[in-house]
Amino acid sequence: MTTRAVATGIGHYLPEKIIENSWFEDKLDTSDDWIRSRSGIERRHFAAEGETTSQMAVEASRKALAMAEIQPDQIDAVIVATSTPDLTFPSVATMVQSGLGMTRGFAFDVQAVCAGFIYALANANALIVSGQAERVLVIGAETFSRIMDWEDRSTCVLFGDGAGALVLEARSGSGNSADRGILSTDLNSDGRYREMLYVDGGVSTSGTAGKLRMQGNPLFRQAVEKLASTADKALEKAKLTHADVNWIVPHQANIRIIQGTAKKLDVPMDRVIVTVQDHGNTSAASIPLALSVGVAQGKIRPGDLLVAEAIGGGLAWGAVVLRW
Repeated sequence: MTTRAVATGIGHYLPEKIIENSWFEDKLDTSDDWIRSRSGIERRHFAAEGETTSQMAVEASRKALAMAEIQPDQIDAVIVATSTPDLTFPSVATMVQSGLGMTRGFAFDVQAVCAGFIYALANANALIVSGQAERVLVIGAETFSRIMDWEDRSTCVLFGDGAGALVLEARSGSGNSADRGILSTDLNSDGRYREMLYVDGGVSTSGTAGKLRMQGNPLFRQAVEKLASTADKALEKAKLTHADVNWIVPHQANIRIIQGTAKKLDVPMDRVIVTVQDHGNTSAASIPLALSVGVAQGKIRPGDLLVAEAIGGGLAWGAVVLRW
């Protein structure tokens, strides 16, 4: 028998404040048509004043735990993927641990920007498969509205805030691709591309949080190629093909990247979960948000084969093959 990390609960949280594209029109040289045509985004959510990444993560986690029908103290580990922590330290994950009332287990953050949730899933899978944890709460949560340059129309219209959480539990499998749970992971990074997407501040440089900077066109070209490649590698590791895939659950950065990657993978768009129009780019939160919405809408069903893939600053990118 093989130990698999099986998804048993999913949940998400979005701040109440909804920002339509029209909100930017009297602040920037932009328009609803301009934003939609270049990104597919129609609206996004911004955290309220005083609302933090950890608070959103706690709310998403409560919903995931409720679906899994387990209590917080039954969780062995909490992993939070985020680039926008409440504080430099301690970790958001320990704040979530406290917020849920957990008195046992361990917690840590993962920082791989928009690929963070993929990296967090890979870490959670390794903990479960190795026997170090039986149940892991994996979260992506971001308040990217706090690091926007509101004079840069090429970036500030793209991002939003939110959180998604997934419960993974150890289950016995047969060791083949018919098993439920995580079947394979593929992680990559290349620091030579740092200038394509970064924040111009930090503890050991400016002493400030800084603002997001992005080279859109070069990043687009890297994204489609690398996302398709990592998805292919993950499927190959799982001994599966494109034809086996029920749903692609991509990082929700830009509709053109999503469409370009789907085309390279030869997967029709009606088998791709798309939420970018409603959430914008929520970085590490985008995949669990999309996954939660897909489940809530009844699209993703038990037994479906999913491929989740993402790319973010670093550059860092990767994919996970998961049978729901």
